[in-house]
Amino acid sequence: MDVDKLTYEIFSILESKFLFGYDDPKLLFAGGSPHTPTAATAAVKGTPPRAQSGKVCILSIDGGGRAADGLLAGAALVRLEASLRWRTGDPKARLADFFDVAAGSGAGGVLAAMLVARGADDARPLFSAEDALAFLVRSLRRGWSSSSSTGGGIRALFRRPAGAAFRKVFGELTLRDTARPVLVPCYDLATGAPFLFSRADAAERPAYDFRLRDVCAATCAGSDRASAAVEVRSCDGATRIVAVGGGVALGNPTAAAITHVLNNKREFPLASGVEDLLVISIGSGEGEQRPAGTGGGGASTSEIVRIAAEGVSDMVDQAVAMAFGHSRASNYIRIQAMGSPRARGGVAVAAEEMLSQKNVESVLFCGKKLGEQTNADKLERFAHELVKERDRRASSTGAPAVVKQQPAAEDAAAPASYSNLVSQMFTSIL
Repeated sequence: MDVDKLTYEIFSILESKFLFGYDDPKLLFAGGSPHTPTAATAAVKGTPPRAQSGKVCILSIDGGGRAADGLLAGAALVRLEASLRWRTGDPKARLADFFDVAAGSGAGGVLAAMLVARGADDARPLFSAEDALAFLVRSLRRGWSSSSSTGGGIRALFRRPAGAAFRKVFGELTLRDTARPVLVPCYDLATGAPFLFSRADAAERPAYDFRLRDVCAATCAGSDRASAAVEVRSCDGATRIVAVGGGVALGNPTAAAITHVLNNKREFPLASGVEDLLVISIGSGEGEQRPAGTGGGGASTSEIVRIAAEGVSDMVDQAVAMAFGHSRASNYIRIQAMGSPRARGGVAVAAEEMLSQKNVESVLFCGKKLGEQTNADKLERFAHELVKERDRRASSTGAPAVVKQQPAAEDAAAPASYSNLVSQMFTSIL
């Protein structure tokens, strides 16, 4: 137990320093941040502790390339939205009403973009969680019966020219046309580095404003040999991205979303550390575990890619969980399934099966364990926290935790890109 405690403390310090910039380990275990004095440190320095200002609510959705990817997330989002409607008594409530940031990669990026997209003349989100899941299910049906890792799924969208499915859903909507900030990653072959599509960047400079249909095409591209890399350009044509999917480059965008919030003081001026965040990270579900020695004595290329992508997602989960430290039980929730669902019974049955599973928790250097609660139970608990936060904001008279960012003037000086900032941080970590 002493060794486990020491390991926990060491890696909590390391991950907090990398993710959040903590320089003093005492701040982590005191529950504070470099910019937020705790009651203990305030008493010593004679400064009053900062009043509780609420939490920034972050939704993060994993991505991937298999047929089942996105099903768990879609079903979880529908369950969460239904719970929020029931708890608030508002049948028209949508997830974008409760989250301040939505991040998604691969299939998760498509879901995130749909949840926050809005019309030019309407501040309300265009799509509900049910709409987003229905779109995903339609794209999956063609390849659902295939057990091959190179079967159908989200990649089937690219068997039609120019991402026609995305064009039909999003039309000419751009990153600026979102009800909430959205973050969607891809890997840019032109620069050899990850790229993060961001509404914050789009609001600052037209050169970073992309059409949502192109953002989704970029984060889903190149997931197998049937879908090559795609070239997308910003709305003004100034920025060119040769993209392969975010499911490989950044399958779990949670750390990127957290880093974005803590460094974006224009929209989140009071977010200084984990105590100011409320995060739910939804996994994509995991592949069937096959006995060692099967499949001709070695893993195929597609299996190696899948293992690598899932390994990175799991490491991000562990890193974030350790960075949250003792706040992980209340401020950070991870929803993940164990094993692919059975195809028998259709996608709806498979999605419900994943929600009814015991929640999977990552353990540092010890693999995973099954928790006491199901995925559905954790979603209900998180819905309760979201409603509490919304009610707190409605009754609060203090400074707002979130400030809506306005598009910058055309001749304004260009600040450093949040995409570049996140890319540099990940480069330094690696």
